[in-house]
Amino acid sequence: MTIPALAAPTGSDRILLIETFVRIVEAGSLSAAAAQLGATQPTVSRRLQQLERSLAVRLLQRSTHAIGLTEDGQRCYERAKELLASWQSFESDVRGAGEALAGTLRVVAPHAFGQNQFMDALAQYLRQYPRMHVEWLLHDRLPDFIAENIDCAIKVGPVEDPSVVAVKLGEVPRSVMAAPSLLGGGPVPAHPSELAGLPWLALRTFYRDQVSLTHVDTGEVASFEIQPRLSTDGLYALRKAALLGLGVGIASAWALREELATGQLVQLAPQWRAAPLPVYLVYAPSRLQPARLRRFIETMREHLPSELRADARPA
Repeated sequence: MTIPALAAPTGSDRILLIETFVRIVEAGSLSAAAAQLGATQPTVSRRLQQLERSLAVRLLQRSTHAIGLTEDGQRCYERAKELLASWQSFESDVRGAGEALAGTLRVVAPHAFGQNQFMDALAQYLRQYPRMHVEWLLHDRLPDFIAENIDCAIKVGPVEDPSVVAVKLGEVPRSVMAAPSLLGGGPVPAHPSELAGLPWLALRTFYRDQVSLTHVDTGEVASFEIQPRLSTDGLYALRKAALLGLGVGIASAWALREELATGQLVQLAPQWRAAPLPVYLVYAPSRLQPARLRRFIETMREHLPSELRADARPA
């Protein structure tokens, strides 16, 4: 039986075909892509065939259990993502900057900071763009932006992945803190040499077995090894352990502001600081950013808390 030729796609149809292809790749199957697009599996399959025929290449290798990109398909997928991002930006610009944004922004933020420091900026974004919805996902790792469909992530600490774009928002200053009970009624240590013999708590995301402190006036650096009684990757767990007198920890004053003000915690070696942690807004590279992401970056820069503010620049 002769299979009838599929009609050549028009300009608007091509965007739909390209979007369908990207959804198939990212969803992992035709059926999953169909569910995301609100279409049937035969419709999604037909769109894929149309795209392959219009490009005269095979994009996917299909088996009974999985699909995989061909070499041409991989090349097409990378360009297709760029094209869709450009199209979204084009639509936004043509509609005019004054039009209210609408849609969903998916953001990953670190647990502690995402529940405190960044909430005011997030609230400002939602007030400014009332038709926007934000999925505010709290965990401390950088996501796979494409696979998890994440628009951007807020990262505290260095960004080591060269494949992403990192915009510096600010810095987190850090000092040494402990409960007065840990000192046994003695004086507050003034020099790092007095700290090495105390029990320690490690925030293992940033320090584990060594501490380095810098004098705020002279720039002198003092380093020493520690053997933590407790290691954790949770800032709130570190704070609670310090309050219970289990050891000395390093944290930002914002996270312990109330405890420092009431004397439940005291700052040790107050003229010495740990290196500040940079705060980045990170996203997958593309030639043009969707308007919802551009406006979010602008809002984060403008409304970041004053204690974190620093010159924002690409990294």
